[in-house]
Amino acid sequence: MTHAPQSPLSVREQPYGWVMVAVTFLLSILTFGGLPAVAVFIKPLTLEFGWTRGETSLGYTAIAVSAAVAGLAYGELADRFGTRAIVAVAAVGMGAAYLLQSGQSTLTEYYLAHILFGATGLAVVSGPMLIGIGFWFGRNKGLAIGIVACGGGVGQALMPVVNHWLIETGGWRSALFDLGLIYLALGIPLALMVRDAPVRLAARAAGGEAGGALTQSQSGLPAYEVIAWLSAAVLLCCTCMSVLIVHLVPLLTDRGVDSSTAVQILSALMLAGAGGRLVGGTIADRLGVLPTYFIMSLGQTAVVYWFVAVDSMLLIWLLAILFGLFFAGVMVSFITCCREFIPPRIGGRGMAIVALLGWGGMGFGGFLGGAGFDWTGDYRLAFALAVAAGIANLVVLACFAGRIRRSGGMKLWLPHRAAA
Repeated sequence: MTHAPQSPLSVREQPYGWVMVAVTFLLSILTFGGLPAVAVFIKPLTLEFGWTRGETSLGYTAIAVSAAVAGLAYGELADRFGTRAIVAVAAVGMGAAYLLQSGQSTLTEYYLAHILFGATGLAVVSGPMLIGIGFWFGRNKGLAIGIVACGGGVGQALMPVVNHWLIETGGWRSALFDLGLIYLALGIPLALMVRDAPVRLAARAAGGEAGGALTQSQSGLPAYEVIAWLSAAVLLCCTCMSVLIVHLVPLLTDRGVDSSTAVQILSALMLAGAGGRLVGGTIADRLGVLPTYFIMSLGQTAVVYWFVAVDSMLLIWLLAILFGLFFAGVMVSFITCCREFIPPRIGGRGMAIVALLGWGGMGFGGFLGGAGFDWTGDYRLAFALAVAAGIANLVVLACFAGRIRRSGGMKLWLPHRAAA
């Protein structure tokens, strides 16, 4: 099978693409760093207001759900008008969310502030910004997306430490107010540096006919069929990973591991994930995006059940590092698949739809782990269901690859070489 002919909208890499990598990396630190912030503020808020931990923890759910829903609108806006304006909205929205929280006194105010954070910052960066980076690159798109995705891992490791220090220094209200100022001071200048890739500008100028041609030349499939395949795969792979991510600490503490060590193991998993994002992106540039997605999904699926099957703490540490590498590789792979197979003209919409299913999978997996435990009294059933979701994901990816082969689309085991 030979490569499909080059599209008239082929990517020519430009130096500013690496500036955009740096900008998006920093924005990812801010946005994804806001997710674990919920955990840091739980105890101060429950002590102050008498809220339950369950009520306070719903702040995380509010961020995730609002990001998933709002991402659909931002994807459409990015495709039609570009990303700079919506990134400016994200910067202001995140800062405003923290400033509003600093004066909160009710759960309603608390939830609304978290919805604002998710519906602006996380929705923009996890959708249009991430898919937009890939359109700056041909040969190095996997590496570029991997670097940007590392920003999320850095933020999840760094921001809880910053938040804790701010709380210890001046209390939770002062900490939230300071975070609001920090986010505004950093986010607005970064937003002003945002540009759309030339290929996306050309796609908007060329209109629908050229955008459809690009989709056909890449995969041989209609754009929305590609989005459907990727959405199904992401729903399943995120279900698999989130069972472990959400329930690793309680799993370990149920076995008698002290909470401090359990959190350290989770942190090791997340830090390994930062490296996994780079590894996954680099492999995608060398093997191809869909084979890399399959390999990383296979690794994640193969590792997840061992957490309930082994007792050795040394093995648990090793499994955490392995899982971190694989699950982060999965995340980079599906983002790179969106860049590879979804045309520039509908890249924002396509990524938003896939991200919606991804957030749905993350939420469902977390629920599945808890429901399985409540039903059986341990985590074996829940982690077996995680394996089942992982296997189903592998089946979906294999069927997707078969559709591409039958359509006469691009080679799967070699990266598509756009014009340099």
